[in-house]
Amino acid sequence: MTRIAVGMIIAFTLFFELAAHADESNQATTITFSQPIQIPGQILPAGTYSFKLLDSNSDPNVVQIFNSDQTHLYATLQTVATERQDPTGDTAITLAEQGGGKPDALLKWFYPGRDTGHEFVYSGQQEKQLAQDTQQTIVANQQPTSDSETTGSGN
Repeated sequence: MTRIAVGMIIAFTLFFELAAHADESNQATTITFSQPIQIPGQILPAGTYSFKLLDSNSDPNVVQIFNSDQTHLYATLQTVATERQDPTGDTAITLAEQGGGKPDALLKWFYPGRDTGHEFVYSGQQEKQLAQDTQQTIVANQQPTSDSETTGSGN
């Protein structure tokens, strides 16, 4: 009887260990925007959103964006892998400041601790315009920093 109880405790512990890593595998992240934000194909109003991978095993480049309690899916977006030199322990996003009354456009999203993130795919003409706009990387709980490699360079 004692062996069965010990076996159940070990199995129960292993289950919770796997469950604790479930959010990391789909990179579930909550992001709050204080102003409207553009994503490919639409503009999200200011608010809190849940970002996560559709299925990291078959295609790690499909990102879903839900409302904060995940009851409404706003978008399922194809992304391309992008890298950064210095991973942080916090979520990081890169925005393009479009100006002219247009909302900032979401360009990249990095899960905490990862050097590979997700670059959102815009239409050809829009992508060219966004590449010329001032880009800003924002790390959760830190002040925004300009991306000097792409800021207004048109590269």
